[in-house]
Amino acid sequence: MRNVKAILQVAATYIGTIVGAGFATGKEVVQFFSQYGMIGIIGILISGYFFIWIGTKSMLMAKRINANSYQEINEYLFGQKIGRVVNTVLLIMLFGVTSVMFSGTGAVFREQLGLPSQLGILLTIVLCYLAVIRGMKGLLAVNSIIVPMMLLFSIVIIAAFPGSTVYYGESPNFAKVLMSALAYASYNIVLGQAVLVPLGRDSENETIIKWGGFLGGLGLTLILITSHLALITIPNMTAYSIPMAEIIKQIGTVLHILFVIVIYGEIYTTLIGNVYGISRKLSGSSTPKKSIIIWILFICYLVSLIGFDSLIKYLYPLFGYIGCVVLLSLMVKKMPVKRS
Repeated sequence: MRNVKAILQVAATYIGTIVGAGFATGKEVVQFFSQYGMIGIIGILISGYFFIWIGTKSMLMAKRINANSYQEINEYLFGQKIGRVVNTVLLIMLFGVTSVMFSGTGAVFREQLGLPSQLGILLTIVLCYLAVIRGMKGLLAVNSIIVPMMLLFSIVIIAAFPGSTVYYGESPNFAKVLMSALAYASYNIVLGQAVLVPLGRDSENETIIKWGGFLGGLGLTLILITSHLALITIPNMTAYSIPMAEIIKQIGTVLHILFVIVIYGEIYTTLIGNVYGISRKLSGSSTPKKSIIIWILFICYLVSLIGFDSLIKYLYPLFGYIGCVVLLSLMVKKMPVKRS
């Protein structure tokens, strides 16, 4: 029974780490999959396979080499010298994506609640700090609440669109879909290492990691599919900052309120995972220093002022292709010997 609870916590934390502002708003799903119409679902299945395989492998690897942070994993993959370069690039990427998360909370407050975006960002900074100072326990607790709500909401969305007209996309090209799938999986898994590495290392045994990684990857795939099937019913879907909101508007006020709660929760879970991962790396211990957490939040706040749409458009594809290098290394690197 204890193992079942631990497995579900690993799965929920994995999902909560990957699902962020671009994913939650639908902007990221449109950019990587839905713009290609129905063929985009093939890309989702490819990404889902990598989420299950490589996400689980990275956690097992962290467990076997006793890695405290993603820094040690990358030094194991590339050697010490190249590993340091990769770690510097990933640290910059983590700061960039975390800034996107903050911009995303501002967009939710502005577009969905009619409140100042800065109110949303500053409130999120406070809530993020309160969760991160609790360490891994804070991450597990938040994800155990938010992730079941995400899964339930995904089912509700797809059930509400049983016979909608499908928008097939302007250029259904399999090569582009394949590249999008690889880029999407790579940057999510690589950036997810900030949480997946300590999550794997701190897990009690490998059975928990294997089942947690499988269920987490499967859950991500299902959420992506339901979002995609709803989003391809929207003409000119690429024109919206929060395309999922255009779907919810058609259903009703109660579901819209639930949508705002869930979308904020999705962004929040990824935020605390990223900040925890960065602070753990910079602190060099499993208990991040409060001063480091504050500095991380301050820097990310300044970058977030650039704006949500611009950050999503330029940073995410760039990070995806950089992440492909690390993804390839995770694919070909042999697993270290299991410690007795």
